[in-house]
Amino acid sequence: MNLTRTAALLASLVLASCAQPPQVSDAVTKPAPETAAKPPLPKVVTRKPEPREPPLPAVELSESLLFKITLAEIAAQRGQPHVAVPAFLEVARETRDPRIARRATEIAWNARFLPAALEAATLWLQADPESTRARQTVISLLVNQSRLDDAQPHLEKWLSGDPENVGQNFLQLYSLLSGHQDKAAIQRLIARLVSFHPQVPEASLALAQAAWNADDVATALKSSREALRLRPGWELAALFQAQALQRDSVDEAAAFLGDFVKTHPGARDARLNYARLLVRAQRYPEARKQFEILLGEAPNNAEIAMAVATLSMQAKDYAAADTQLRRALEIGAKDPDMVRMYLGQVNEELKRDSEALKWYSSITHGAQFIPAQARYAGVLARQGRLQDARKHLHGVNPGDVRQRMQLTLAEAGLLRESGAYQEAFDFLGEALSRSPDSPDLLYDHAMAAEKVNRLDVLEANLRRLIALQPDHAHAHNALGYTLADRNQRLPEARTLIETAHRLAPNDPYILDSLGWVLYRLGENEAALGHLRRAYEMRPDGEIAAHLGEVLWILGRRDEAQKIWTDALRVQPKNEALQGTIKRFAPVVLQSTQ
Repeated sequence: MNLTRTAALLASLVLASCAQPPQVSDAVTKPAPETAAKPPLPKVVTRKPEPREPPLPAVELSESLLFKITLAEIAAQRGQPHVAVPAFLEVARETRDPRIARRATEIAWNARFLPAALEAATLWLQADPESTRARQTVISLLVNQSRLDDAQPHLEKWLSGDPENVGQNFLQLYSLLSGHQDKAAIQRLIARLVSFHPQVPEASLALAQAAWNADDVATALKSSREALRLRPGWELAALFQAQALQRDSVDEAAAFLGDFVKTHPGARDARLNYARLLVRAQRYPEARKQFEILLGEAPNNAEIAMAVATLSMQAKDYAAADTQLRRALEIGAKDPDMVRMYLGQVNEELKRDSEALKWYSSITHGAQFIPAQARYAGVLARQGRLQDARKHLHGVNPGDVRQRMQLTLAEAGLLRESGAYQEAFDFLGEALSRSPDSPDLLYDHAMAAEKVNRLDVLEANLRRLIALQPDHAHAHNALGYTLADRNQRLPEARTLIETAHRLAPNDPYILDSLGWVLYRLGENEAALGHLRRAYEMRPDGEIAAHLGEVLWILGRRDEAQKIWTDALRVQPKNEALQGTIKRFAPVVLQSTQ
């Protein structure tokens, strides 16, 4: 009858679609809008579709079976996975057809019915034991359900069953296991797998990566060294080892990569990372030499030209930066508007205001548009044309609420930088009255309140911000630092700053605050450690002032004076730095004038 023929046609279309590679991994990498906010699914790692046809069961496509498949697919197409998944599973159990089991896996996975997805994937693997994709899917789902012991035999079979690609599969291993939250357990599992493949360099590197993510730095270093022993000159392993070394010592990481590029001069990525480490260590002449080598090898590489430009900017060689930025623009930099922004900043430093304004004006849309207009206005304000600067910002047409907020904050910044602290405070207060729960306005208004000694407003704003965003590290830090700097409510200040530190453990300004409050509490040695680390990360004038003061109080006055002198050369007008030196060693100011 016609209904039967229709069902047969639809079922044949379903089976044809099942014969295509399933879209399980697409559900992970490109989630649909309605599911994007859900917890991520485990990853399925595949290099390419399996070229062979799966073995098909000798099952007659009966009228009953046709209707089951048809109804299951209709339910799937109508967005009814609670109907489709059990229906497809029933057909998969009945037929042992890998195509049906794969379709059931896909629908269950996309619907986040993970136990059903595991059952379907297990049926798929039983029906097609040679399918790498089916085995990887089973592994991922087992890992997702914290069944690592059950996953291990599948992993061993996957790795051993593909000897030609065992190294590549080991490199993919961590991605396959990343859905599990117990990183130490993942490390133990990978270590067991590596024991079966001790001569595979990728296996050692996979263990290094797992150890690194489990905070076992010693094993990470040992395993990356083993990978390099097994494959000398392997750039990927060298880069990983440098990353691990960098955690404790930038200098040690730089020394390692320096030796590596000497023996392997063609390792361009290693050389680029070596140069960047030298920049972090402020060893600018050495860094420039490495960048020059890279430029010689790849004169048309815009990324390298940009790296040289940013290095030149850090070294305050703005003429060289200008040359390399223009070069990067000519040879097709990935983000030309960012290059134009840098060109504007470089020309500001070169006192070529008209050239800087030209570059800022050339940015007409995109992510850099509003920042460019703010810089344009900043140039006018620096020329003493504050009203023109504000007028310029008022003439910018914001594309959305976020850009309007950026313009408001930029105008407040102009007022603050011009010393109009009360006007900035009033301006931000008016904006805040229109958007009372804006995190940006609450924070900036609090900072403006500090400048006009309205600590009541500062505290009220920051506490409101913390209530709205409990993980706002800088709100905790700003309130804690304000109290510590005034020697008020020090236990409370310490609690606030320690909270900020937990939220952002590597922020140099928060480390500075932590050191400062410990100093106020009389814990000078502990304070010194945090302040040193903060200054190494960010040699800022205010951090230098704090570090020098603690050193001075500890009796290490020569070291304190050196810190202050070095910082003054870079930031001669820093008020906090100048004030601290005047209190302890005014001779330092005289010697640098």
